Order: sequence, then structure tokens, then C-alpha cells
Amino acid sequence: MSILQSSKSPSAGESLGDYVKRMRLSLGFNQKELAKIAEIHMQSLGKIERGMTTKLSSHSKSGLATALQVPVEYLEAVCRGVPIVAVTQLKFCAPCWTPGKPSEPLWMEARAKHCFLCGAALRDRCAHCQEMVTSLKHRFCPFCGNGYKSEVVAESHSE
Repeated sequence: MSILQSSKSPSAGESLGDYVKRMRLSLGFNQKELAKIAEIHMQSLGKIERGMTTKLSSHSKSGLATALQVPVEYLEAVCRGVPIVAVTQLKFCAPCWTPGKPSEPLWMEARAKHCFLCGAALRDRCAHCQEMVTSLKHRFCPFCGNGYKSEVVAESHSE
């Protein structure tokens, strides 16, 4: 097994607070915006980022994972102080996903292959150029410019 290295994975020795703050800043959120999206109190987020909180409830963990667009496993690993070993990819259900919104936490599960809402196959690549999806913050692939949902609409009209 190899240790996963990406800009979204926690760095070796990085604290929970440092990781959450780094990810928040990389997405361009202030604390108030992140707290609202993650559905946690702003004071709780402040405590996390200041290092006063080192454990997360399941609600906070799933909310932060969704808001930061990272797998829950990343937050669990940084809380425990262990490296990320399993390669986890950003996945989404093209029919159910709303552009600009984060991926559903259940879609991010390592074993998830199909959407829990509609049963469609989950995607981790652009349907046009086959490049890996690196962020769902935008609705278009940064490599080819095609919309992540455009081919799904075209496919459903052709049937």
C-alpha cells in the first residue's frame, strides 16, 4: 500500500485545526461561510482551527467533509494522526449532483459504485476527456471545458 499524496490529503504531522484551515482557505471560504455549509456552529469551527478541539462528532465530521470536498476518511485520519493509505477519489452521480455543490458523503465511500438515490453509476472522470474529477466546485471540466452533466442530459434525450 502506498500513502496517498495530494493537495487535499493531510500532510504528515498536520493537526486537525491546521488541516481544516488549509482546506478552508484553498476553497476561498471564510469561517462563517464554511460553518454555514458544514452546518456547524461558527464557534465550534473556531475551536477546531485554534486546536482546542481534536475530536469530531459524526455530524461535524460529515458536514466538514462535505463542505471541504474531502472524504470523511481524511478527517478521521488527521484526528487520529495517521497517514491516508487508501486512495480515495472524488466521485459523483451525474443525474443527482447539483453543479457547484459538494459531492454527497455516501458517494465518497471507497466501496460505493452506484448512487444511493437513483442507482446510476458513480463517475470519477470527465465523460468527454476521461480526466479525473479534481473538484466539484465548478460545473465544467478544467481540462476540456465540457460540463460534467451535459453528456448525461444528451444521453437521456437520445433514448
